[in-house]
Amino acid sequence: MTQMSDIEIAQAATAQPIQDIGAKLAIPADALLPYGPTKAKIDYGFIQKQQSNPNGKLILVTAISPTPAGEGKTTTTVGLGDALARIGKKTAICLREPSLGPCFGMKGGAAGGGYAQVIPMEDINLHFTGDFHAIGAAHNLLSAMVDNHIYWSNSLEIDTRRISWRRVVDMNDRSLRDIALALGGPGNGFPRQGGFDITVASEVMAIFCLATDISDLRRRLANIVIGTTRDGTPITCKQINADGAMTALLKDALLPNLVQTLEGTPAFIHGGPFANIAHGCNSAMATTTALKLADYVVTEAGFGADLGAEKFLDIKCRKTGLKPDAVTIVATVRALKMHGGVPKDQLKGENVDALKKGFRNLERHLQNIAKYGVPSIVAINRFIQDTPAEIETLRELCSAMGVKVIECTHWADGSAGTEALAKEVVNIIENTPGNFKYLYEDSATLWEKTRTIAREIYRASDITADSKVRKQFEDFQKLYGNFPICMAKTQYSFSTDPSLMGAPENHSVNIRELRLSAGAEFIVAVCGDIMIMPGLPRVPAAENIFVNEAGQVEGLF
Repeated sequence: MTQMSDIEIAQAATAQPIQDIGAKLAIPADALLPYGPTKAKIDYGFIQKQQSNPNGKLILVTAISPTPAGEGKTTTTVGLGDALARIGKKTAICLREPSLGPCFGMKGGAAGGGYAQVIPMEDINLHFTGDFHAIGAAHNLLSAMVDNHIYWSNSLEIDTRRISWRRVVDMNDRSLRDIALALGGPGNGFPRQGGFDITVASEVMAIFCLATDISDLRRRLANIVIGTTRDGTPITCKQINADGAMTALLKDALLPNLVQTLEGTPAFIHGGPFANIAHGCNSAMATTTALKLADYVVTEAGFGADLGAEKFLDIKCRKTGLKPDAVTIVATVRALKMHGGVPKDQLKGENVDALKKGFRNLERHLQNIAKYGVPSIVAINRFIQDTPAEIETLRELCSAMGVKVIECTHWADGSAGTEALAKEVVNIIENTPGNFKYLYEDSATLWEKTRTIAREIYRASDITADSKVRKQFEDFQKLYGNFPICMAKTQYSFSTDPSLMGAPENHSVNIRELRLSAGAEFIVAVCGDIMIMPGLPRVPAAENIFVNEAGQVEGLF
């Protein structure tokens, strides 16, 4: 029998009416704002009435450093959520919305896979409820109003050479990275250099995902710094008078989206900042709402634990008061062997020695999570080629660290393949109380915070920066010294060199530049050659996506 693709599995599923999904969390039908029969937003008034409810237990799913062999973090998040529901727990899942850039590029979508998916898969991976379009429109409205202010008067004396606010589009388009604006004569404005970032790298996206309510959203939007005057005085969105209109564009988008898994578990999919650029977590509104409605909430943070989990714990938790009760780290034998030096085309054969060598990557992530005082467990996303000797070796290595390993087969078996993981996670939460703490204090300087992340999480010897960037540290310290640091670096390595797999030590982390996100309330430290506008690969996934005669989308993965 031919194996069905992810999208074929999703399209063959019989979805429950979204009102029935809401009822599992005691959300009445009149508090749901449907976008068709299988997806809805949740009414703001209903959310406000739930704030006195006690919080459920929060489970963070993260992973080892990603490899081309794949890890399956989103799939495991969905599988674990389904399994918790399977064993009788009132459960909700919180995920990010996928970006169109990776969907049409090389990475593909982000709705899980196999029999551990959220549906409707094609809607979620494409336009969904229009949230990203609203975020892009709000961002670009501010861009337009900045240039309009300069065109008509420039009474704020904005230095056009120092405008930091770019434009965005939710697409991988390398030709837009650096462009010339306002060409064609005086009627088009004052020519200057500009460019586009991908929407998920927008500060508006970061603000959207950290805002706790509509008032907090407007406050944060108002604080966005778009550039400076000639003497370096910051100019804010509020001074451009754009924050009100931007909030209006985002009013409906801010409401969390409710969908379901293949097994009918409620899933909140909302917001989607990139984890190698921004903080890589779904919205605070979605997570906090889920915690008021469910006994167990499973969420994920983007890429490996050195990026997504670190930012979840040091930024999202710091800004929202959230405290995870357990962390699940996803790994595959295949990926660990790649970290041990085995090429992708040679992963099928048993190689215990390479697994032991590659285990250093998982070991490093486990050590890092322990620094936050949160208990952890390892979920092995098992492939059919994994041998008993490899699994047993991995179990022994983790056992020596006091960490349990649970094999998972959710891709093929759905919740039945993660039931053992769900039971062990519940056991950990009930019997291993955590003592959550941040990696650094607010009172540390921006330089000290950056160096702490580099030394403690990446195991670097130190950070470096040229005189221009050091001056940025000094200038930002005066006004924004209490902000956390959001590291922008490659996801493929603990270092800034994506080719250094495994667990490199004593490397140097060069800070190429600092970017102020005054509305999101963090400082982005850009390391290495990280791109905020990706390009498409030689053969983009878009070439294989089409609509068949039945009106169904094919080719998404």
